Amino acid sequence: MPTITVNGTAKEFNGDADMPLLWFLRDDLNLTGTKYGCGAGVCGACTVHIDGVAVRSCQTSAASAAGKAVTTIEGLSADGEHPVQKAWRQLSVPQCGYCQAGQIMQASALLSKNRAPTDEQIVEEMAGNLCRCGCYQRIHEAVRLAAGGV
Repeated sequence: MPTITVNGTAKEFNGDADMPLLWFLRDDLNLTGTKYGCGAGVCGACTVHIDGVAVRSCQTSAASAAGKAVTTIEGLSADGEHPVQKAWRQLSVPQCGYCQAGQIMQASALLSKNRAPTDEQIVEEMAGNLCRCGCYQRIHEAVRLAAGGV
C-alpha cells in the first residue's frame, strides 16, 4: 500500500488510484479544513501543499502524492500561530470563511519561497484563489503583514 505523509504522519492509501487527494483528506482522514469548491482546480478552496508547493487537491490524485509530504490547513501550525494565520486574525480577513483555508495555504506557500513579495507578486500568486465575498483587499494586506511589509 502506498504511504502519504500527511501533516507529518504516515498514512496508508488503499483507494482508487484516480481518487482526488481532496477526498482522501476529507473522507478518509477527516481533515475537513480543506474545502471542495469547484472540483476543476480553478477556485483554490482545496489548496494544500505537496512537498511545500501549493496544489489543488481536487485535481491531484491521492496516488500521485504517495511518498510525498502533504500539508493541510490543520498541519500548517499546530497552534494556529503561523505568521499568515496570525495576520489573517489580526486583520479580520474572512467574511464567510469558506475559501480562507485555501487562501492561507496559497499565501504561506508564496511566503515560504519569497519572504518579501512585491504587491504585484502577491496579486499574481493569489489570483487563482477566489473569494466570493470579495475580501481580496484584506487578503492582500494580510499577506503583506505576514511578510513584514505592513
